[in-house]
Amino acid sequence: MKVLMINGSPHQKGNTAIALGEIAKQLEKNGIDSEIVWIGNQPVRGCIACGHCSLHPGKCVFDDDICNRISEKFAVSDALVVGSPVYYGQPNGAVQSIIQRAFYSNGASISGKPAAAVAVCRRGGATASFEALTMPFQMMNMPIVTSQYWNIVYGGAPGQASLDTEGLQTMRALANNMAWLLKATGGEPAPGRAGEPWEGMNFIR
Repeated sequence: MKVLMINGSPHQKGNTAIALGEIAKQLEKNGIDSEIVWIGNQPVRGCIACGHCSLHPGKCVFDDDICNRISEKFAVSDALVVGSPVYYGQPNGAVQSIIQRAFYSNGASISGKPAAAVAVCRRGGATASFEALTMPFQMMNMPIVTSQYWNIVYGGAPGQASLDTEGLQTMRALANNMAWLLKATGGEPAPGRAGEPWEGMNFIR
């Protein structure tokens, strides 16, 4: 089984990478493979609600950034971890755009698979960012993997996350829980609506 991890920082080897790397090492100890994909530091488009992917599911109409490259990995992954630095009390806008576009255009490939979010900050805003990263998982019927605390690692200057002993322990606990859930379910996605057609409700009549 394999866990896809998205490094949502513009810094490939920054503090977010340290947090995700700790998860990867612990997953390996549990016999679970992982892949960390860096979103890069090039411009990422936001969703423009064009509806093209509703008619052509599986791929966002914009193919000039990393979104579709990440989305393609959903089908061969059994779980997902998204890590992001905290900017103004929010996750990095680029990784939010990627998740929104990839989930909307290719959600069927990731729906029901276990997921977790990791927020990395200097001082504050981590819980708000953690919540924002986690909310899309709930809309995709993805079991949210817990840890011993909120999945937060602290570090401001490059490399400081390696000094956050509690944060790194939280990452290892997260990895252990992820491995346990994958093994317990055999990597089978959660049933969600179990084939029930979606019943949308709009309160504006």
